[in-house]
Amino acid sequence: MELPQTPTSLCCCRKSIPGSGPPGAPNRLSGNQNRPQGGPPGPRSPPLEDVASASNFRAFRLLHFHLDLRLNFAVKEMSGWLVLDLVPVQPGVQTLVLDSHPSLLVRSIDCKVPGTGTGTGLEEPVSLTYRVDPFTDYGSALSISLPPAVRTGRMIRVTVRYTTTDGPAVWWLDPDLTCGRSRPLVFTQGHSVCNRSFFPCFDTPAVKSSYSASVRVPDGVTVLMSASRTSYSQPDRVFQFSMEFPVPSYLVALVAGDLDHVDLGPRSRVWAEPCLLPCAVKNLGGSVERWLAVAEEMFGPYLWGRCDLVFLPPSFPIVAMENPCLTFIIASILESSDFLLIDVVHEISHGWFGNAVTNATWEEMWLSEGLATYAQRRVTSQACGEAFTCLETVVRLDALHRQLRLLGEDNPVSKLQVKFEPGVNPSSLMNLFTYEKGFCFVSYLSELCGDVKRFDQFLRDYIQEFKFQSVVSQDFISYFLRYFPELQEAAVAEREGLEFERWLSGSGPPPFEPDLSAGQSLIQPVQDLCDLWTTSDPPDPSRLRPFDLSAWNTFQVVLFLDRMLDRSPLPPGVMSSLSSCYSTLFDGLNAEVQIRWLQMVVRNSFYPDLPRVRAFLHKHTSRMYTVPLYEDLVAGVMKCVAMEIFCQTQRRLHPNLRRTLQQLLFGPGLAPPPDLATPPAPATPTLNGSAPSSPLETAAAMATAATATAAIALRDVNVSA
Repeated sequence: MELPQTPTSLCCCRKSIPGSGPPGAPNRLSGNQNRPQGGPPGPRSPPLEDVASASNFRAFRLLHFHLDLRLNFAVKEMSGWLVLDLVPVQPGVQTLVLDSHPSLLVRSIDCKVPGTGTGTGLEEPVSLTYRVDPFTDYGSALSISLPPAVRTGRMIRVTVRYTTTDGPAVWWLDPDLTCGRSRPLVFTQGHSVCNRSFFPCFDTPAVKSSYSASVRVPDGVTVLMSASRTSYSQPDRVFQFSMEFPVPSYLVALVAGDLDHVDLGPRSRVWAEPCLLPCAVKNLGGSVERWLAVAEEMFGPYLWGRCDLVFLPPSFPIVAMENPCLTFIIASILESSDFLLIDVVHEISHGWFGNAVTNATWEEMWLSEGLATYAQRRVTSQACGEAFTCLETVVRLDALHRQLRLLGEDNPVSKLQVKFEPGVNPSSLMNLFTYEKGFCFVSYLSELCGDVKRFDQFLRDYIQEFKFQSVVSQDFISYFLRYFPELQEAAVAEREGLEFERWLSGSGPPPFEPDLSAGQSLIQPVQDLCDLWTTSDPPDPSRLRPFDLSAWNTFQVVLFLDRMLDRSPLPPGVMSSLSSCYSTLFDGLNAEVQIRWLQMVVRNSFYPDLPRVRAFLHKHTSRMYTVPLYEDLVAGVMKCVAMEIFCQTQRRLHPNLRRTLQQLLFGPGLAPPPDLATPPAPATPTLNGSAPSSPLETAAAMATAATATAAIALRDVNVSA
């Protein structure tokens, strides 16, 4: 997954906002009365800063909402209405505040209040006044004045008629941007706080509800949503959807286009454009049902009915998204069976951790990502062997420590509980720490338990206790200590250096990492080869013969390249020998391998392999592969090359990605100069406008470039949502 920039402005503000769950559910956000003496501090509550609706969402219980939409591909517009069934739970509420976005145009709002009809038994809709106020650069506040007849505890129905176009959640693709290049496609992506541009909502994970939808489309268009039941009316071209379980707004998703499917099993199906479908089916086979069964054995019944997957064109902005019933995955990942395995199992794991039990605030995203990563590795250990799982974990923990070296161990983003400052976009916390430091904390709790099977049962019971609710860290920790009273009596939460509070609020590396020695048979050859290349200049070919990279799995090759990248810039002779030995092999491997090799090419200014960089960027238009490589090109001595490639390929890039690269290459708000339509490649590599005077100067320039790319190294790692 291509990850956002690390936030630089964070503070220690705390707000207390009760959350909401299904009717009759206990309020898990208003405090925990069973916190053990001597345990960690009380629960933290959702901050006010990430949602405009936080000013009053606690005043309502959202029972259900319905979307009725018409998709117009010609003008790239969704139009229709949203119906909210709400119960005021606080007296004297006069205003309903929803999260919205400037790309969303509200046309009218009305309200039905039971008991206010004209004697016919039907409520009369009352037209409501409203205003849209600026909130942050990622949203607006839609404030709706409610009628005087609203009473506490009595349901009201609010209808918002609106139109939305191309906000951050809604991605319209012209035919040229799809895999088949014949028909347009549209998809939505709501994580973390983007769905406010899809429909007005309480855009916070603390609020959950069921939903339904009706979507009208032109002929030949198939619509899918993250819902548990669907139907289709052929004469009206209307697709009907229903999600019966409560979900947060960010998990509502839609895709519409030329899509076909093949059943993988009794509850799993793969969807894709027809040209892509055979490849997707071949790579998945019956694996989804097998992985589901392994996860169910550990964590309890899969709650969502369907476990379908849809593969989307390279414009999909992240690797994968765990939308209930229908996981969204970028098609590019089909090139690597190992990465496809990890991504699919990770999203399946979110069916329990993140979707069923959700972090109530984005400040504690580890409750979703850390637990899902732990569950993913429990499943892959069973399905693929412990050695493979340890290897994958080493790749990710290497990336975590690399990021810590670049950011500094006191950087607040490395905390599991990051405190927002007003205006900080919650999406900026989608980083390795929520995944890997969170995983290490869960692994530590499993280690304290002393029996991994018993810990599986704890997680199974945790899901049963909190399913369809939103929780904070203290809910999880308090339940853990009650579940294992012997650990509570031993005061494990206060062990010096491993205090639970230090895990949650302390910056820096994880205080504990699991034993990964079971992966040594796969990891040690990688380290031996790295040592060979970095201790010789270059190594004797006879010493390389025992290392057959063509027989390695993808994560071994990735680990080798990551560790060689850590040691770049390399001596010119080493880069030349590496290219002679491996570049042809890498050409035939997947994009996860190729991008790392090409980053080595760029960071070492190895011009003989520059044509491979050009070919890669002409082929790949995925954000997760283009942005890191362009950033390396711009930070080094190849900015002219980057400008040339961009100008040749920009028409095949999604407008959002095109804008990102334009800002990177030409500065904010600037477009490429007219004379760069087809610029010639530089005859001689330049440094600050002049030719390098010596190899030493070039090496120094690359060292400076490596420092300049420190802030973006987080994006070099594939991570699913």
